[in-house]
Amino acid sequence: MSRVTADDAHRAVKSAGRTLDVLEALAAAGGPRPLSELSRTLGIPKSSLHALLRTLLSRGWVETDDGGGRFALGLRALEVGAAYLGRDGATGLLGGVLDRLTARFGETAQLFRLDGGSVVLLARRESPHALRAYHPIGCRLPAHATAAGRALLAQRPDDAVDRLLSWPLPARTASTATGPAWLRAELAAVRERGWAAEAQECDPGLAAVAVAVPLRQPATEAIALCAPVARLGPQTRARMAAALVEAAARVGAGRPLLAGDSWPPFDGPNGDPPLA
Repeated sequence: MSRVTADDAHRAVKSAGRTLDVLEALAAAGGPRPLSELSRTLGIPKSSLHALLRTLLSRGWVETDDGGGRFALGLRALEVGAAYLGRDGATGLLGGVLDRLTARFGETAQLFRLDGGSVVLLARRESPHALRAYHPIGCRLPAHATAAGRALLAQRPDDAVDRLLSWPLPARTASTATGPAWLRAELAAVRERGWAAEAQECDPGLAAVAVAVPLRQPATEAIALCAPVARLGPQTRARMAAALVEAAARVGAGRPLLAGDSWPPFDGPNGDPPLA
């Protein structure tokens, strides 16, 4: 009878780790990448990497371009991601809330989940405007630079926040605040008022308002409204914040907003009358 030695087990674990590294690198790449670039980025010899890619190709996890020299994620990655979203209760429960928020304000509504020091986009409803906020489903953003992330970090004590984040914090844009004292003060303000906001700290030209949704304690999901800064002035932000707080409270009480529910009319960007 053959036995699995410690060396065999170590090699198997190393191979599994490399396989995941390849998939994560392709996910972050945003498009097909050649073998040489992947080898250099991951520090994996070309011969070993090529063998891994051949296995992933045969299983549908990786695809190649017509020439066979550039590699990208395959349909199996989509199937697994869709399976995660399909069994996730938050996306089903809060989908109607996102619909109502976008219908009321005409801006992009988003559902995020906290994962370590980042937030991951689970669902969105896009604004009908040609100029609108856009993030792909599954994108990962730094929690400290996003309204959704701050809303969720504020649900935790400062020592727990310190354990989640990696200091020093990265600046995603020129406007991103990264100082620990500033972040602690901002999270204290979020706890006091019940909602979070940011302007051009995650993406240039965009601003957002968000609240944590109390599906569990501490909350791991947040809903946000995101719009170009020109359409998200102080009055609009206040109205969005009030609507988000109301929506989160109703979800927490087991009464999510439904299609027939009514909200006070929205006056339009920056308090102006709604556009015809």
